[in-house]
Amino acid sequence: MQTRTFGRIGAEVSLGGLGTVALGNMGRSVPTSESRALIDSAWDGGVRFFDTAPMYGHGLAEYRIAEQLRDRPREDYFLVTKVGRTLTPAASVGDTSPWTDTPPLAMSFDYSYDGVLRQAEASLQRLGTNYFDALLIHDTDRFTHGDSQPERFRQALDGAFRALVRLRDEGVTRAIGFGVNETDVCLDALRAVDLDCLLIAGTYTLLSTTARDELLPECARRGVAVINGRVFGSGILATGTTLGARFNYTEAAPEVVERVRRIERICADFDVELGAVATRFASSHEAIATVCMGARSVEQQQRNLRWLEAEVPDELWIALAELDDA
Repeated sequence: MQTRTFGRIGAEVSLGGLGTVALGNMGRSVPTSESRALIDSAWDGGVRFFDTAPMYGHGLAEYRIAEQLRDRPREDYFLVTKVGRTLTPAASVGDTSPWTDTPPLAMSFDYSYDGVLRQAEASLQRLGTNYFDALLIHDTDRFTHGDSQPERFRQALDGAFRALVRLRDEGVTRAIGFGVNETDVCLDALRAVDLDCLLIAGTYTLLSTTARDELLPECARRGVAVINGRVFGSGILATGTTLGARFNYTEAAPEVVERVRRIERICADFDVELGAVATRFASSHEAIATVCMGARSVEQQQRNLRWLEAEVPDELWIALAELDDA
């Protein structure tokens, strides 16, 4: 698999990464046997970049990554997790939706200095490692916090980021950054502190390019590595316009469906799969170090890697550009 340099820290990472939201049993359970086979399939396909978080299944995704990578040489893969949520053992954790069949761990937000140090220690234990390759402050955006976002973001800058700097200085992590859903929050973080990396989610895809004009060029200028996530829009750019197709974790709106139908027609004209075009587009900017793709089955994982290596003719990109100009 093709590799790229992870920003200014200079590490080489696989262009294709495995995102583990689905392995946290989002929406429905993934059997343990399937999660094991999926991670092994990703490895066999050349994936060496693994992104997870305590949020994903209340620790379940971290446990699953640890189980399957335990016998792999630690220096052979790049491991990313996140801070901002604390998991606490509890006899009853209440409603864990959208996660199902989770460990008995309650989850709460905490962007404080001490809280993040404790979170990092807990993730080291769940992941069975003595260091991270990157630690990201998770979800300091309006999508997650609504009207309280400005206060949460200030807490993250004053507490969580200082903790990450300490952890990087101590060698607990090689790189630090933010993982958020909104371009303007990424830009605010870039302006406020000195980052090594950013995880963007759904902002450089066939359906949204809000990261293109300012954020990605600024990251390229600064040597900030970009992890491109949610490149299928949480569903529709992989499934196409099937009944009930999803976009940003809800059923796609009619205007989104119509936009994708137009893209599908262009793909059909050139006999290229929609998912291949979505994946290749998501990797097209120089600032992007890896494209982080989720899967809940071996079949989906193998399909993702096939799409990443597909040939897309220049004429198709021209047709898509003309669609945007229409």
